[in-house]
Amino acid sequence: MSNLLTRGAKCFNAALRPVLASRLFSGRMTEITYTGRRSGRTFSTPVAYARDGDEVTIRVMAPDAKQWWRNFTGDGGPISLKLADTDREGHAVAERDDRGRVRVTVRLKS
Repeated sequence: MSNLLTRGAKCFNAALRPVLASRLFSGRMTEITYTGRRSGRTFSTPVAYARDGDEVTIRVMAPDAKQWWRNFTGDGGPISLKLADTDREGHAVAERDDRGRVRVTVRLKS
């Protein structure tokens, strides 16, 4: 079952990339790119976000069904995202609250 979900997510993400490239969702959706802690492989995935200056907040919907955010637990790690057609680098830290919700906070580099 999880293999089916993984394939479905990959198809959904691939279909969403052209939408992200359009200006339709500019300012609300972006694609993040990061390196897996254990695998060392580079991954990209679309996410919804909110930005306040040099801080970007990504609320992870259904976090128990997703793995990507776990790369940013503890001290966090490097991440890149496209904002206003510009690739930006930052440091991301994931936090889970007492209700099980997960938020990834990205501090953008100047």
